[in-house]
Amino acid sequence: MVLTDADLSDFSAWRRLLHRAPDLSGAEAETACEVRRFLAPTAPDQVIAGLGGHGVAFVYRGQSPGPTVLFRAELDALPIEEISTFAHRSARAGSAHLCGHDGHMAILAATAQGLAAERPQRGRAVLLFQPAEEDGSGAAAVVADPKFPEIRPDFCFALHNMPGLPLGCAALRAGPVACASRGMKVVLKGRTAHASTPDQGASPMAALAGLMPALTALGALGKLDEDFAMATVTHAEMGARSFGVAPGDAELWATLRTLTDARMERLCSEAEVLARGTATREGLALSIGYADAFAACDNAPEAVAHLAAALDAERVPYGETGQPMLASEDFGVFGRAAPSALFLLGAGEDCPGLHNPDYDFPDVLIGIGARVFLRTARTLLA
Repeated sequence: MVLTDADLSDFSAWRRLLHRAPDLSGAEAETACEVRRFLAPTAPDQVIAGLGGHGVAFVYRGQSPGPTVLFRAELDALPIEEISTFAHRSARAGSAHLCGHDGHMAILAATAQGLAAERPQRGRAVLLFQPAEEDGSGAAAVVADPKFPEIRPDFCFALHNMPGLPLGCAALRAGPVACASRGMKVVLKGRTAHASTPDQGASPMAALAGLMPALTALGALGKLDEDFAMATVTHAEMGARSFGVAPGDAELWATLRTLTDARMERLCSEAEVLARGTATREGLALSIGYADAFAACDNAPEAVAHLAAALDAERVPYGETGQPMLASEDFGVFGRAAPSALFLLGAGEDCPGLHNPDYDFPDVLIGIGARVFLRTARTLLA
């Protein structure tokens, strides 16, 4: 399929419309509605809404039985204030598409146009707009949804744009492609006291001050292998904003990161032992919780082979540079349902990084991504 300049202009305009109206994880109702409106002219054979929350799947059937091939994009944006001043900047304070999910949706919409123009010869192509990728809950919710068996795939594919890689170039490899990560919340409880008599209380100050470097020291940085581990302190607070009160409570957040799920379990155990020992030594009560849990993302060799063939056919240069990445991706969950593969598509070496307040998705990637997905679908469903 060749996307005309007019086509690309339309998808770029739609991407910018999405950019102006970002929805956060779990609250993507408006975006899902807009996706359904925009893809309606492609006349999908089936639309399944409410998948794992606000997820929407569009099914395009061939004339004869065959495999089901799923392509995924993400609906959600980030709770970050955008600082760019272009005309399509976010119109919603405190939230913005700073990871490129607006662009990924546009790529899937362009793929839908190609499937509408030339239906699969056999099997089914499923275009899934997934909710809640940013907090790690969306893919698992989709797979656990009672409606998911209706579209259970034989292969799953996705892409993610990647600043730092040359514009329009891809990164693809079999095996690990994105790290597991987990948000750890440590809450310390002591007893407040007057600031003039801190000895009459139980302050978490020493525990908090010691835990921050100690948690970080649990990391095993360097080569991205099975032993790799990282702990990043992301938030800490203690007591009230008062000069008259010695603190009685504290909270510490850290993101734990590993290349494998097994190493993540070890790292969590090590962090918990450290926190418990510190709390006991300081005479504090302790509670530990977790959030934003992402499983490791691994590419299946057979799925990688299909993407590599599509990249070759579309003359998109690619290598392994950029994978595995330190960031996390909940697409790995789909790998438990079917052979899956995710590739990175370069957003340019000078493009601001993902989650940066001045990031914006390069529209030139829309056509490239759609061509790769359509080539993959046509090969598997011919």
